[in-house]
Amino acid sequence: MEAHYPKYVLYGLLILGSWLLSSLLHFQVFHLSLSTSSFAAPHRSAALVVLPTAHDATFLPPAAVVEAHDDQRRSSYASSSPPAKVEADDEDSRRSSSSLSPSLSSSSSSPSSSCNGRYVYMVDIPERFNMLKDCIKGSSLFDDIWSWCANTVNGGMGPKITGGNGTDIGIIPSTGWYSTDQYALEVIFHHRMRRYECLTDDPAAATAVYVPYYPAIELHQHLCGVNASVRDGASQAFLRWLSAQPSWAVLGGRDHFMITAKTSWMFRREPGGPDEWCGNNFLNQAEARNMTALTYESNVWQRRDFAVPYPSYFHPSSAQEVAAWQARARAARRPHLMAFAGARRAKGQLAIRDKVFDLCEQAKERGTCGVVDCSHGLEGSITCRTAERLLNLFASARFCLQPRGDSFMRRSTIDTVMAGCIPVFFHRASTLKLQYRWHEPDPVFGDGERRYYVLLDPNDVVSGKVDVEEVLGRYTDEQVAAMREEVIKMIPRFLYKDPRVRFEGNMTDAFDIAIERVLERMRRIKNGEVLEWKDDDGPVVLPTDS
Repeated sequence: MEAHYPKYVLYGLLILGSWLLSSLLHFQVFHLSLSTSSFAAPHRSAALVVLPTAHDATFLPPAAVVEAHDDQRRSSYASSSPPAKVEADDEDSRRSSSSLSPSLSSSSSSPSSSCNGRYVYMVDIPERFNMLKDCIKGSSLFDDIWSWCANTVNGGMGPKITGGNGTDIGIIPSTGWYSTDQYALEVIFHHRMRRYECLTDDPAAATAVYVPYYPAIELHQHLCGVNASVRDGASQAFLRWLSAQPSWAVLGGRDHFMITAKTSWMFRREPGGPDEWCGNNFLNQAEARNMTALTYESNVWQRRDFAVPYPSYFHPSSAQEVAAWQARARAARRPHLMAFAGARRAKGQLAIRDKVFDLCEQAKERGTCGVVDCSHGLEGSITCRTAERLLNLFASARFCLQPRGDSFMRRSTIDTVMAGCIPVFFHRASTLKLQYRWHEPDPVFGDGERRYYVLLDPNDVVSGKVDVEEVLGRYTDEQVAAMREEVIKMIPRFLYKDPRVRFEGNMTDAFDIAIERVLERMRRIKNGEVLEWKDDDGPVVLPTDS
């Protein structure tokens, strides 16, 4: 027996080892099947990313696969609290207000077929490029109406406007209205993207790549009168970082898109100009030229980016809220023939603007023009940041005058649409059709003429050849009602829903339209099309005096 003992031991060890090896292989196969079911396979399906809703202006990291070495970073974000004075306005917000961690969870269920061709990957931006990193709980910046912290609370919408029954602050109702800064769209868009139903954590499965950088907020710190290298430096550093990321290498950034919440001109300063010039050269950089940029105003003579509407003050959470507002705008008393809000330019630099001011001041004495003058320094600037003043003015007039300002498109034009006031343009490059081609629905009447706005020649107005009040006064009540109805029907296409909550009802807003058109463009690029111009129809030829 002793002579055979080592042989039995050897047999036993071999049997035990085989069993352990088999168990180990079985465990690996089972573990691999679980892993692959949670992440997307390139070009087939993508794992949906579920993100907690954000309520504040904190720069929140976007969708990305969270790996073990990111634990420390996750902990630092998870421990951060929402900025002071930010409150949840609804049950959905309250449920998620305690969790602002960027930790991601992939959907265990199979992705919806409605996401095919619509997946978006969100780049994870490093903390050093966080433009709102000082917006932390307890900061005194929330008490400064000029700071970005105060302006971008409530998901970028700004402080809530407490409306009423139409008597205490005029036409603005009690819900859905916020003091939204005109340059806050980068933050609003970012928060909407965090709720986008087709986010994926796999860039290879994505149709488009969203870059949640805030170039307008960065530029605003040194907009004018600062050394050009200072104005250009931060955005150049960001582009160097972005172009070194794996997602960039696939198509050289041609499938990337971002929001630049100023006009195209502010990001296309040509080199060699004096330091007192405004803006930077962000969109003229080689990397930025490859991306699709969404701006407030594009160059309609040489399309290199796309314009999306300025954010106005109305951010509804339901289709019912929109319908109620449209009914209120439709029924508003409009004692004024026309209205204008804006400021003169120094030294008469804009003759058409001075002319509009003069004619409206004269008509004001006759009660035919309402005016909000923003010309008088700080007081005027604050006045023209007051939603109540502006909306009450526009809702009291049949026509709203929109002469060009620093550029062709004005935020006032979108406020005009929200108020159901018929816009009067003085330049073709200011019209919704040329600037917001994705959003303007091109209404046509029986005779083929588009009639929801008025377009006047600026030279004829300045020279006195055309009397604006006389021209507008010739429109009959029936014509005005029909034009106003077209404007009111456009309201949903030019507003941005509340980015913090799930919208109740069926309605397409400005964000939805922009995303679908971006994805359409990206699909064409990935199909091998070479889009020389950033427009489906190529460059637009306009008269030089327009």
